Amino acid sequence: MIDVTVENFEAEVVAASMNVPVLVDFWAPWCGPCKSLGPVLEKLETAYDGRFKLVKIDSDQEQQLAGMFGIRSIPTCVLLMNGQPVDGFMGALPEGQVREFLDKHVPTAEEVVAEAEEEEALEALAEGDTGTALEKLQHAVVTDPSNDDVRFDYVKLLLQLGREDDAKVAFAPVIAKAPASRKLGALKAWMDALDFVAASAYGESAGAEFDEKIAANKRDFDTRFARARWLMADQRWTDAMDELLEILMRDKAWGEELARKTYVSILEIIEPPKVKVADGQIPPDDPVVATYRRRLSSVVLS
Repeated sequence: MIDVTVENFEAEVVAASMNVPVLVDFWAPWCGPCKSLGPVLEKLETAYDGRFKLVKIDSDQEQQLAGMFGIRSIPTCVLLMNGQPVDGFMGALPEGQVREFLDKHVPTAEEVVAEAEEEEALEALAEGDTGTALEKLQHAVVTDPSNDDVRFDYVKLLLQLGREDDAKVAFAPVIAKAPASRKLGALKAWMDALDFVAASAYGESAGAEFDEKIAANKRDFDTRFARARWLMADQRWTDAMDELLEILMRDKAWGEELARKTYVSILEIIEPPKVKVADGQIPPDDPVVATYRRRLSSVVLS
């Protein structure tokens, strides 16, 4: 718990809420209900172990801040996330009701642990330590099975390492969500390509076979798409997108836009994690992803 004034409001409330929910307790020394609510809030801040931050504002001493939030009675609590008020309550609620209020917005302990594990995994990957990254992502998925972003990173790494069976097991709990999720749909497209290549028994010589068929008929879209999937299975992403562009340049709607959808899936797969930058700055785009996004837009909008 920290006392906030006009001088430290920006740092302790607005900036802090970009990283963790901030609960602002407007109170006054003479307010009886404030004296009963205060200890409850402080107890919960400790119990939630950093999952939200509690600050107190004396509405008598800081009338400018009270006016900014339209405070008309105290105690009043306002929850800020990402720099904006998202919810609040008035009066000295009992502990159970305050918990219910917080649980609507504050991440669970499992979510916090999973997100920390994911961040550590991505850092390990950046350093080339795939073993540590895989271990941390696996633990994150077990800790918070509902976190689809973590599961995406885990299944993606398994596929990159050639562990297709393990990837399918890890993907199974969310396979039904794939049609409605760009990330999960991208993984499904990748695994479908792997299954297609395995079932078709395409080997290293398949490239020459594809080239021969395409040379005979440049509008043989089935062969072009098969070649793109063969390239996907080999993780030759830009070559696969180049082949899909050849389809799109000739027939944007072929196969119910299958070429475009697969192209977008590849962009999702090869998009690297955003690097950390200073507050207010925008992370730079990956040059390969940016280039192929522009190429897709150019073809689709032409």
